[in-house]
Amino acid sequence: MSDLDPAIARRLKRNEQGLVPAIVQQHDTGEVLMLGWMDDEALHRTLSTGRSTFWSRSRQEYWVKGETSGHRQHVREVRLDCDGDTLLVKVDQEGAACHTGDRTCFDADLLSARSTDG
Repeated sequence: MSDLDPAIARRLKRNEQGLVPAIVQQHDTGEVLMLGWMDDEALHRTLSTGRSTFWSRSRQEYWVKGETSGHRQHVREVRLDCDGDTLLVKVDQEGAACHTGDRTCFDADLLSARSTDG
């Protein structure tokens, strides 16, 4: 049972595991940092503490970003998309967001890039 506001909980569209993807973005630059998964309790903890809290699908436990690494995320705002199936968490990131030590989880593998020149 979660203490998440019922009005918010009603709007969430969860996957089969009860999770919603949460895209994490640097609040001032728009840089996309990572993607994590939240259930109602993780979202409640994020909203109430101001620290990004996720559900670890591999460890089957909650984790607070930066709790062990020191690379904390201070939440500035949380938004729900129009369909209710994705969260956008805007943060002030301390250090690396990716577990590999990269600034973002999207630094390593560029699959395609297109020029904007006609």
